[in-house]
Formats: sequence, C-alpha cells, structure tokens
Amino acid sequence: MQSADYGSVPSSGECSPLRQHSDDNNGHGMNASHQNTHELHRHLSLFDLVCVGVGATVGSGVFVLIGLIARTTSGPAVSLSWLIAGVAACASGLCYAELGGRFPSVGSTYVYAKKTMGESVAVIAGACLTLEYTGSASAVARSWGDKVVAYVQTWEDGAGDESWYRFLMFILDPGYGISPCAFLVSLGSVLLLLGGVKESKNVTNFFSTLNVSLVFFMATMSLILAKRENMVPFVPPEFGARGILRGATSSFFGYIGFDEIWCISGEA
Repeated sequence: MQSADYGSVPSSGECSPLRQHSDDNNGHGMNASHQNTHELHRHLSLFDLVCVGVGATVGSGVFVLIGLIARTTSGPAVSLSWLIAGVAACASGLCYAELGGRFPSVGSTYVYAKKTMGESVAVIAGACLTLEYTGSASAVARSWGDKVVAYVQTWEDGAGDESWYRFLMFILDPGYGISPCAFLVSLGSVLLLLGGVKESKNVTNFFSTLNVSLVFFMATMSLILAKRENMVPFVPPEFGARGILRGATSSFFGYIGFDEIWCISGEA
C-alpha cells in the first residue's frame, strides 16, 4: 500500500529553507553568545587608564631611587640619568603604541609576541612580563613596609624601654629579611583587585593624583631651596659618564609598569 503524501519531507542530506534559517540564527546566536561571554565589562575611561599608567610608574620607585642613585652612582647628574631613562621609556611606549594599533587586542607583550613570532616566544614573553610585575610589586610593597618600620622607630626616644614598643617592633620587624608590613600591603592590594576593576579604579585614581601632586610639590620646593654649591661638581670625577649611564639603567626601573595599560585596555 502506498503511503499518503503529507508533504515533501527533506532527507538527511537536505535542509528546508525554514530549518536553514533557524540554524543560521542559532549559529549566529551561539557565536554572539560566545563572544559576549569572553568580552570584558568596560568600566574604565581614558582618565582611568592614564591614572593606572601613572600610578604604576610614579611611586616608591621614584621617591626611593632618586636619592639612592644620586648617592651611589651619579651624584647631581642624577637628573641626566633620569632623562636618559625617560627617553628610553618613551621609545618603548611608542613601540607599544605601534603594536597596539597594528594588533588591537588585549594582552600586551604576550599577544604581540604570539602574533609575530609564535606561541613559544609568547610564553617566554608572558613569563618575563609576570616576573616584571612580581618583582616591581614586591619592591614597592617592601618599600612601604620599610617606611612604616622607619616611622615607628622614630618613637624610640619617647617610648624608651616600654614593653609595648619592643613588642610592636618585633611584630613589624622580626628580622631575617621578613617584612609583615609588605605582606599586608600585598594582601590588601590583592583583595582590592578581587573586588573588581570598577571598585579599585577609584583607589588607583586617588593615589595616582596624590603621587603626581607630591612629585610636583617636591620638584617645586627643590628648585626654590636648591643651593648652587651642592651642584658642583655636577658630574663627580669618581662617577663620570659611566656613573650616569649606570644611574640610567637603575632609573629605568622607576618607569616599569606603564605597559600595564595594554593589559587592561579591554576594560576601557
């Protein structure tokens, strides 16, 4: 018996226009959903990115390194050391800007290395980038911790042999190179970042503005209170040009961190 024809039913190899349209819509929806899943929420503005870059650059590295370099390697010519390091940092920033325009993707050095030289080189670049952030963050946290200890030590004359002062110093500076204050600074920063970029950007903007204001204040007061006799000789003979270049290599450490902008540009 011949079965009744209720309409042409497409075989497994065929697809009706309605089903094809539905599949196309589903596929487009899946792709859009996939893209939206991996897209970061955009909470940062241009001002926020500038504050992140400035905050990562202007900090303990600037405040501490200037005096250290002036005393050990460059003398009054420390200004030349910072100028040379600044030119190198600007050249590096221009390279990042060019690569960022050519490869508009989040990931900084890792992405640029992957696009140009492959995944193996990108892994090495990513490891170096992680080491850079770990080293610079550790140095800043330790600097803050040492400042707290130095401040508490100024209480020694008034405290004398008070037991509470000895206990406080034991907590803050137990010795063996351990710095509990640095750990607390690092822990607080991690907790702040875990709260989200939207929440942490206000803190970053505040401290960046404060740091820039302090730098301008110190620069202005230094020009007002500077003594000419302290600038002679401008390049001490014991340091010479080699000391200026050595100071420049150390000064570049103070500029580390501006490339962080490319890591979070996806949230702007």
